[in-house]
Formats: sequence, structure tokens, C-alpha cells
Amino acid sequence: MRMKAFKFLFVFLLYSAKLFAQDAVLISEGNFVRGVIKGTNFSSVAIMQDDQTIVEYQAKDIQSFVWNGETYVSKPIVIKKKMEFRFFKVLETGTVNLYSYGDKGVIAQAPQPKVKVRPTFGVGIGSGGFGGGIGGGITIGGGSRRNDDEGSAGPKGKISYFLEKPGTGPMQEVNLDNSNVVKTILLQKLTNDDDLAESIKATESFDAKNLVAYIKAYNSSGKK
Repeated sequence: MRMKAFKFLFVFLLYSAKLFAQDAVLISEGNFVRGVIKGTNFSSVAIMQDDQTIVEYQAKDIQSFVWNGETYVSKPIVIKKKMEFRFFKVLETGTVNLYSYGDKGVIAQAPQPKVKVRPTFGVGIGSGGFGGGIGGGITIGGGSRRNDDEGSAGPKGKISYFLEKPGTGPMQEVNLDNSNVVKTILLQKLTNDDDLAESIKATESFDAKNLVAYIKAYNSSGKK
């Protein structure tokens, strides 16, 4: 009896892990579609549903998606002087949010869907864990034709980082190659924490790791 009970529990846990490990597209609060994300080009995302059909969603039409446990939110950006929507990966959230744009591990182009439809409803169990919120517009690219073309075509393997403190203006790109600019942005956004400010000022160079660490430390401190 114990062995049968153990086998049943083991199978149940495997099934549960598979169920909750599924990817998902959040269309609106409480309205999402589960399946397997097949790829994204950061302006659209393709998900394969249980019936093996692939549905493609545009960033402007959904709030976010979860892929392999990581959340990508739809946010407005300016490309060629036009407001568009792109997906940004959530790295840290709280009083200050940190996102990345572009990911070397992400499929460059979402595959063509077998059936391209827009579902009129979704079966939801709540909105927790999906991220959300739309920030202010930002511009990707320096404004030259070459940069604009690159922005409209999607990331070319480069990862950019963006910091957002809701209520204090739009997202700002954090150029890790320019330490002085990074310090200025962090000191403007991570306010009322003297110890953290001293540490930022003393930092000689920045990378993704210590950038995330600073945002995480600030969010956990409860400062505003």
C-alpha cells in the first residue's frame, strides 16, 4: 500500500510540475492562454496551444508573457519617431523596476503560426506572477537611419538595460559602458539611502550583475 501511495504521489507531483511549468500569454487581467512559447522577436510572441496550433500575439495587444519562468512585459518605445510596443524582460521589480531588451538566448524571430487567430476569451486563474503595468515611452537607437533600422528589426544580440521608477518619468536606458551616466541615473532614482549612494559613487565600473544587485538592495530596503 505504501509503495502504491508513493507511486501515486510521484506521478501527481510530476503532473503538477508539468502543469505549472507551462508558459503563458497574459492578454488582460485574469485572461490568459497557456501553452509552450515557441519564440519572440520582441514585437510579437508565438505560443503553441494544447491542440498544437501556434498563435501569434503582437506586443500592442497583450500585457505580458511568461517563458521558462521569466516574465516579459509589453511597454511602449519610440522607433522612427513613432510610438510602438516591444517586449522587455523583467529583471527586478519594486519601488524601482529594471528591464532588459534583447536576449542572446531568445529565438531571433517568432515562427510563422500554423493558424493565426485572436482568441475572444481565455481561461484564467488570476493575474499573479505575470508582471504588468505600462511605462512611459522611450527611444531605442541614436536617431540615425542605421540605428532606427536596427531598432525596427529587433535586437542583434545586444542586451540593453532600462530602469524605471514609476511616478518619476519614463524609463531610462542604462548604458553600462558609461560609468558616470550610470551613477547619475542610479543616484537620481535610488534616493534616500545614504549608504547605497556612497557605494554607487565608489563603484568604478558597472555590469548587469552589480546593476541588478543595487536595484534589489534598494527595493528590499523599503526606501522611496
